[in-house]
Amino acid sequence: MFLSFAGLIALAQTPAAKSAASSKGISVLHPTAGNKVSGTVTFTPVADGVQVHAEIAGLTPGKHGFHIHEFGDCSATDGSSAGAHFNPTNQPHAGPDAAARHEGDMGNVEADASGNAKLDYVDHQISLANDAKSAIGRSVVVHTKPDDLKTQPTGDSGARIACGVIGWAKTQ
Repeated sequence: MFLSFAGLIALAQTPAAKSAASSKGISVLHPTAGNKVSGTVTFTPVADGVQVHAEIAGLTPGKHGFHIHEFGDCSATDGSSAGAHFNPTNQPHAGPDAAARHEGDMGNVEADASGNAKLDYVDHQISLANDAKSAIGRSVVVHTKPDDLKTQPTGDSGARIACGVIGWAKTQ
């Protein structure tokens, strides 16, 4: 039996494909060519959305655009295989608190003088369910510049410096 990549993603998103005890998503970030950014981003369902927790190292100090992209494919050396921002409802680009935004618009992470960034917030637009807004099977991309939260369609956040596919996390 042959399954297309889209078929494999759909299969991976079915409730039977995930562990009965696992409801947490994870993305392990890897640097794109010429960069040294790494880290993890976890996605945990909470009562009013999905708790996003990121710990990233190897950044230049300052803000960096931080998005969920449409494909779970980080195979291109420049991260372009991840596609555009995840936007299943066809909304304009905006900040993470905007009512109308790409589901993948997570704003910015801010690195300290040592190049480390942490982020914790609850996202009210994505899900981990088997639905159109699910982050599972997508990718997280970190960009070289800050997201200005308004320029269409990407926030003018520059090149992709890290990419990681979002999958189900192993339960402890």
